[in-house]
Amino acid sequence: MTDSASAVPARVSFVTAFYFWLKLGFISFGGPAGQIAIMHQELVERRRWISERRFLHALNYCMVLPGPEAQQLAIYIGWLLHRYWGGIAAGVLFVLPSLFILIALSWLYIAYGEQPLVAGLFYGIKPAVTAIVLQAAQRIGSRALKNNWLWAIAAAAFVAIFALEVPFPLIVLGAALAGFIGGRLAPQHFAVGGGHAGHQRNYGPALIDDDTPTPAHARFRLSRLFMLLLVGGLLWLLPMALLCALFGWQGTLTQMAWFFTKAALLTFGGAYAVLPYVYQGAVGHYGWLTPTQMIDGLALGETTPGPLIMVVAFVGFVGAYVQPVFGPESAFVGGALAAALVTWFTFLPSFLFILAGGPLVESTHNELKFTAPLTGITAAVVGVIVNLALFFAWHVLWPQGWSGGFEWPAALIALLAALALLWFKRGVIEVLAGAALLGLLVQALR
Repeated sequence: MTDSASAVPARVSFVTAFYFWLKLGFISFGGPAGQIAIMHQELVERRRWISERRFLHALNYCMVLPGPEAQQLAIYIGWLLHRYWGGIAAGVLFVLPSLFILIALSWLYIAYGEQPLVAGLFYGIKPAVTAIVLQAAQRIGSRALKNNWLWAIAAAAFVAIFALEVPFPLIVLGAALAGFIGGRLAPQHFAVGGGHAGHQRNYGPALIDDDTPTPAHARFRLSRLFMLLLVGGLLWLLPMALLCALFGWQGTLTQMAWFFTKAALLTFGGAYAVLPYVYQGAVGHYGWLTPTQMIDGLALGETTPGPLIMVVAFVGFVGAYVQPVFGPESAFVGGALAAALVTWFTFLPSFLFILAGGPLVESTHNELKFTAPLTGITAAVVGVIVNLALFFAWHVLWPQGWSGGFEWPAALIALLAALALLWFKRGVIEVLAGAALLGLLVQALR
């Protein structure tokens, strides 16, 4: 190890961290697994702002929460580094670029969605996203599945969700129970990282290392918890009360705020766990958009940075644009406001979960009785990610079902994307751009 790699990194300024979180907001492609992999590579391996064990302990907590775990992990690390403003900056910058991008793309979709150019781009990007999810599953699994016990939990989770269609919250509970029992029977296998920390690559000392004391602002205080809950409640109540006063309880924007508040509390397991609920409400109950628009919005969410649940911004924009809340002449303003509102109500709980619960989690990072269940959950989530990869592959390669035939061009694009990611180690943005060009070529040949 070189001298620079063996030295503890210098203290990170808030400005330096701010620019990193902003950059992350623009490059966080590949869904939660890909985003977590990017953060691990940057924060654990390259910059050494946080150690592997502390990173995985925070990740385990975020995995059991409703909401986007990658954004919550960013909030957690930002909070550890620079108190509450650090967590707020990390969480906001994680989603802000994707909000602006999705508002622009949503408007372009409404205006030009039927054009062959757009159809060709979508055709190429979807197989590449499948390869990105597979690569992310491989990277997360290689870190989390360190022994046969954890492999067994991951396999059981995959069978449960793929073959038995067990709800994700039950899989989480089962994995936590398996981790708790395993931590009692074979504790060496259920330490953070699977019990083989000594065999993991040594990245050098970290700014927040395994034995770094919990900073003063991250220690639990009951008065601080009550204050955070009060502030969070007001941040939800005041805009909701304003919407009720301006538009009434049945107003479109008010109903969007209430609906996505409920959705935010049901997103155990990431965006795909809550998408059926969003589809049922936004399409079936409220009629804010059509089934085709919902599917296209999901494709846009897959190909933009930020959490996949940011598809809610597309739902809000289209719902308020097609049924103008401020009149036809201000359709864009209404759509953009709706996208911002649903983003606010969807992500507000994530900040409260981390800033309020983080001190309790920090107090347990060296206690196996708390970490073993969370290690079991992490292993189970690997199995769930593999299931999601197969879900992508099925809808990309057989878009019309078995009877509709196999999409050979899409399969070739997926294979090339996988080779570029896994063999040639190309970046996500490069792969997406290349796949989009191939999609345009297929569209032109047809």
